[in-house]
Amino acid sequence: MDSTQLLALPVLLTLLHPSPTASVAVSTGKAKVVAHENSNAVLSCEFKTEKDPDPRIEWKKSGKGITFVYFEGNFREPYAGRADIDGATVTLHSVTQKDSGVYRCEVTAKLDRVPLGEINVTLNVLVPPHTPSCEVPETVLSGSAVELHCKDKLSVPPATYSWYKDNKPLAPGHTPDSHYSLDTHTGALKFKAVAKADAGHYRCESSNDVGPPKSCAGHNMKVKEFELSLPLLIAVGAGAFLLLLLCCLGVCLCYRRGCCCCCRRRQSEFFSLPCSPWQPHTLLAALLQPS
Repeated sequence: MDSTQLLALPVLLTLLHPSPTASVAVSTGKAKVVAHENSNAVLSCEFKTEKDPDPRIEWKKSGKGITFVYFEGNFREPYAGRADIDGATVTLHSVTQKDSGVYRCEVTAKLDRVPLGEINVTLNVLVPPHTPSCEVPETVLSGSAVELHCKDKLSVPPATYSWYKDNKPLAPGHTPDSHYSLDTHTGALKFKAVAKADAGHYRCESSNDVGPPKSCAGHNMKVKEFELSLPLLIAVGAGAFLLLLLCCLGVCLCYRRGCCCCCRRRQSEFFSLPCSPWQPHTLLAALLQPS
């Protein structure tokens, strides 16, 4: 092989195996960021360009739509005034649960052969327990089914719940021997048939691993026995008597007027029967005889 052929060999290899197309490279040091409420969150974004020394950097947040976080060299609302950028890495200050979501770092290098590179960073903001809302009925009837409710809508991760009666914890779950059930995930305390001994001061406590538990103020629940008083008995008896009297009058009136074929047929048969003047049905027939 002569020298000309040796010189042509690298050119031939280059044509057969071209170098890969270089592009802007974007990466992150942490794809999933966890931050506590009111702390700072660092959204890492690192890039390397082929030729462009001053690429365009943008940050966007995904949700119901696309929200600009950093665009044209400025932070947009609601991030303006509480965010910084170093290179392409963004630091959000005093984050809240509303800041949770998926953020996208986009780097555009127009001088590169593949000008666009991007990376996603997920932010999850943890929220400690807040004071829960408690629903405790003031007065209930003995033997009735009763439900007490507790809810903390702001905790992240979702809170678990405990109930206290007269500052003593109630056992969670449900057993065949117990007359109540406690769901630690929904905060519902249910009595199948509340008893006099269930009266007392009830409060609920919400907790998660982010911060100290929080408790509602609590409320008193009274259990009353169902009492039959003399005026109530008289009223019920009088009402039943009036209802029975109205029913009897209605039947008699219908029978007297022959409101239906059956009544008219029976009335005709009844009056056709021979009877003694002293038999009871003689008096009834006389009363029902149309004038």
